[in-house]
Amino acid sequence: MAIKLNRQDKIFISIIALVHIVFFLLACSYKRIFMGDSPEYIYEALNIKQYFFFYSGNPAMPIVPEYMTQRQPLYPLFLLCVYLFTVNNWVVLILQNVLSIVNIYYCRKVFISIGYQVKYDWLLLLFIIACPSQFINANTIAPDILLQTFTLLYFGNFIYLVQRKEFKYAVGMSLALVAGMFVKPVLYPFVVVHLFIIIIVAIQQKMKLQRPVLIAIVPLCAVFMYCYGNYLRTDKFHFTSNQSFNAIFYYYTWFSSKEGTDSAGKFLLKERQAISEIPDFKDRYDYSNARGIELLKQNFVPYMAFHLKNSARMFIEPGKAEMDLFTGKLTYGRLYHKEQTGFFATLKSKGWDGMGAYIHNNPSLPFVMLVLLFNCIRLIGLVAFFFRRNIHWLLRVFTFILLVYFAVAAGPIANTRYFLPVSLIAIGCAMMGFLGLLNKRENKMAIS
Repeated sequence: MAIKLNRQDKIFISIIALVHIVFFLLACSYKRIFMGDSPEYIYEALNIKQYFFFYSGNPAMPIVPEYMTQRQPLYPLFLLCVYLFTVNNWVVLILQNVLSIVNIYYCRKVFISIGYQVKYDWLLLLFIIACPSQFINANTIAPDILLQTFTLLYFGNFIYLVQRKEFKYAVGMSLALVAGMFVKPVLYPFVVVHLFIIIIVAIQQKMKLQRPVLIAIVPLCAVFMYCYGNYLRTDKFHFTSNQSFNAIFYYYTWFSSKEGTDSAGKFLLKERQAISEIPDFKDRYDYSNARGIELLKQNFVPYMAFHLKNSARMFIEPGKAEMDLFTGKLTYGRLYHKEQTGFFATLKSKGWDGMGAYIHNNPSLPFVMLVLLFNCIRLIGLVAFFFRRNIHWLLRVFTFILLVYFAVAAGPIANTRYFLPVSLIAIGCAMMGFLGLLNKRENKMAIS
C-alpha cells in the first residue's frame, strides 16, 4: 500500500534530506568514510561474494578463527547487495543516507501514534540536526545506521503491540531483534529481557501465554543456533569473538583514566601477548573471558563506578572525536596511541592555563559545545517523559530499559556511535516530555 504524505511530511522529509545531502558532500570532500572496523566488514562482504566464506579477515593471510565470528553477517550482506554490481563504497553511503532518512521519518511516525504533534516539527528538526552522529554514521562504512533501523522497528512494534493488542506486533518485535543482533552483537544478550517483556505485556493484556511465549523465545533459539554454527566452525560455542576481546579492552580505558595512556598501553600489550601465546582458539577465548572476570573481581567497586559514570555520560556525549575523525582533524593513531589530549585530560594535566592552547588546537569546539547544550536540553525532556502519567507505564518502563541497556553495554568504550541505535528514540521521548510541559503551559494560559 502506498504511503500518503501530507504537506508537513514533505517539508519535514525535504529538510532532513537536505541535511543528509550536505553531509554526503562533506564526506566527498573529507573522504574519511572508514572507521577502524570498516575493513573487516568489507573483507567479509568480499569473501562471501568470492568464496561464500563468512570471514572478516584477509583471505590471502593464514586463517584466524577470531575473524570467523568477529563480525555479524547482516551488514556484510548489506554491503554485498552493492558489491554484487559494483565494489563502490560511495553507492553504499547513498543507500545508508536513504535508510537514515527513512529511520527518521519512521521514528516521527511512531511518536505521532502516541501523541506527538507535527506543529512542533521545528523543534524536532533542531534536535535531529544537533545530533551530527546521525549524519556522520550515515556517511561511514559502519553497521550502526542499519542497527538503528532494526532497533526502531523493535521499538515501533512494541508501541503498536501495547496500543492495538495484536499478536503480529510481538512477531515483528522478535524478528526485528533477531535481525538487529545479526547486525551487531550488542543486542544478543537482550533476548532474555525480550522474553520477559513479551510475557509482561501478554499478562497485562490478558492474553493466553502459549503464543506470546513461543514467539518470544524465537530470538533466544536464534542465538543458540548461531552459537552452535560457530561451534561447528571454531570448536567453541559462542556468539562473537568480540566478547572475549572486550572482556579485556574495557579495562584498558579504566587503566588509561587512572594511570595514563602509557601504563594502559603496557597493560593491554601484556594481556594481548599472554592471549596470543595460547595456540587453541577455544582456550584463548576462555582465558580472555576468565581474565576479564578476574579483573572485575579485583577492582569491582572502582571499576563499576567508572563503568556506570561513562554509561551515564552517553546521554549527553557530544561526540567530538567522531566529528574530528570525520573531518580529518583526528586520526585513529592519535586517538588510541598518543598522550590523551581531550578536554578533561588537558584540564587534569595542565589546568586552566592549558585551555587557551586546547581551544586554539580544536576549532570544532564551538560546534561541540552547541551539540552538548542540545544534549543537555534533550536529557531534561527525556526525564520529563518518564514522569508523564498520561503515557502508558509499559512504554515508559520499556523505553527506560532499552536506553539504559545500550548505555551500560557501551560503558567505558562509549562514544556517540554506540548510542546511535537509540538516539532517535531518545530525541522522540524528549519531544514527548517537552510536549507535556508545553501543553500544561498552554492549558494554564487558556484558563487564565
